[in-house]
Amino acid sequence: MTVSLTSPATRQTNQGNFLDTPQLAPGITRFWLIRHALVEQNARLRLYGALDVPLCPDSLIAQRPMYEALAARLPRDAHWLISPLSRTRCTAEAIQEAGYGPVPMDVEPALIEQNLGAWHNMPHQELPQHLRLAPHPFWSVSATECPPGGESMMDVCGRVGAALDRQADAYEGRISLPSVMAGPFGARWRTPCESTRRPRCTSLSRISP
Repeated sequence: MTVSLTSPATRQTNQGNFLDTPQLAPGITRFWLIRHALVEQNARLRLYGALDVPLCPDSLIAQRPMYEALAARLPRDAHWLISPLSRTRCTAEAIQEAGYGPVPMDVEPALIEQNLGAWHNMPHQELPQHLRLAPHPFWSVSATECPPGGESMMDVCGRVGAALDRQADAYEGRISLPSVMAGPFGARWRTPCESTRRPRCTSLSRISP
């Protein structure tokens, strides 16, 4: 899944579909958030959070046509970002090997998945008895629930937003392709217009499977 986010320093007048007409006005900074590929089946039985678990090799083979299609549509001359976890690097490498071509990747520690602390590696069915709050409909825990020794999703929102602000400052007017986790992916949706450094209106322009 990819999401395109725009942080305009100037007004974008082109209202066409960005995937079909990817021209940007000068000064526009755009992020394409790419969610990592499916992890292997045994890891999916437990809460893996910020643990470094491998991707599913069978899924990588079966979904090769999807990576080829994505490689053909992603913007060129982009700045690639990955988290410290291997599943984001391997996803980025799969896209590059599917036709995009090799490009350098920078590690951004703040894009790592939610730290679940003591709940890491816990079977999913055991989690409800440890929760103090009702889980979010689209996540294992509430946004404000903080696992013992871990962090809440609100904490994730703060660090991911600050990291993308830093990247937007450092690469103003360019396109960045962060390969991220589900948690940071959703965190940026939740706080699209928050900035820790200066006012910036970030718009969500496209969600693709």
